[in-house]
Amino acid sequence: MAETILSSASERQVWITKYFQEYVRNSRFMPYMSNTDINKGGIILTKFQAEEEAKRTINIPFIGRLKSALGVTGAAVLDGQEEDLVNYNCPITIDWRRNGVRLPKSTTFRTEINLWDAAKDALRVWESEKLRDDIIHAMCAAVTDTAGTAVPWDQTTTTQQNTWLTNNPDRVLFGLLNSNLVAGNYASSIANVAAAAKCSSGMMGTAKRLAKNADPHIRPFRVEDGDGREFLVAFHGARTFRDLSLDSNVVAANTNARAREGLGMEKNPIFQDGDLIYNGVIHREIPEIDAYCANTVNPNGGAVWNAAGSGGADLRPIFLCGGGSVGIAWGQEPTPRTDMIKDYGFRPGVAIEELLGVKKINFNGVQNGIVTVIAAAAADS
Repeated sequence: MAETILSSASERQVWITKYFQEYVRNSRFMPYMSNTDINKGGIILTKFQAEEEAKRTINIPFIGRLKSALGVTGAAVLDGQEEDLVNYNCPITIDWRRNGVRLPKSTTFRTEINLWDAAKDALRVWESEKLRDDIIHAMCAAVTDTAGTAVPWDQTTTTQQNTWLTNNPDRVLFGLLNSNLVAGNYASSIANVAAAAKCSSGMMGTAKRLAKNADPHIRPFRVEDGDGREFLVAFHGARTFRDLSLDSNVVAANTNARAREGLGMEKNPIFQDGDLIYNGVIHREIPEIDAYCANTVNPNGGAVWNAAGSGGADLRPIFLCGGGSVGIAWGQEPTPRTDMIKDYGFRPGVAIEELLGVKKINFNGVQNGIVTVIAAAAADS
């Protein structure tokens, strides 16, 4: 009786697809990723474009809104009164990322596909953590020129930080008050953030109003059909998420106004860890934001986070995001490679390689979808 046997090539492709889905999902940012148009709400935009060379660029275009107050009315002639269609481009440079595992023959793995399975979990966790960290670094980055250069925060100079602030004054909130911002001077602005300026419902309400009034506009992450309600998403480290969860308004909202769904104790963030939702903002905790900030050492003189506020207060960023905040460009999806020759075949290895780039989306020097909130956030005593 004839039997159909799945070819190794097909089995390998299924493995690649499953691996890719799992590693992206485990980055904690997957619910906010989208490969749709930049104007349709995805916070993290993904783009796939077949490339084979490192240091190539993949472009994400942006079409701005029309700003004419009236256009023309009645019998007025439109010819010659048309409005220019504002358009920008955000280039993302891609490069190779690889890692591998060696498994000697003294182990129990006998075939190539089993070798992939043996290394899959370790490589998936590694790659998930790298993608998560890349997104955090992109959100923190300073846009330093109109060409779209985004410099990692731990590599910025004082001048670059000031340039970023100069280009984004309507997208940065220092502490509780808009008036804490000192035009074009980042170090003086963070010096106005006192230890008492912890993340709160009031602070995030001010940040949300900044997002609504920013120009170019920050598009909401989601709009509820029917009633037009808009939602943004705020990404927190553990410290600012802690402070917000203890805010009396947030506690009261979850105590008194949250829907009493089935299995409510398992779903309510008062009892279980989970996202907070308040005043049209979804608050998601990404603990590694704190780790990045705590370990930031800047050899170029730019301000960092620990002890940077008034009176030496520790500071932490919160990223209030709408559509088109970060871009991920893949030239090649994660692809397994095997080496069956090392040590005369006794120490075979499996590796993962991908070609990608991650960048804060910005146009004409302005970060497109993010309001950066800088709050005081003391360590647990």
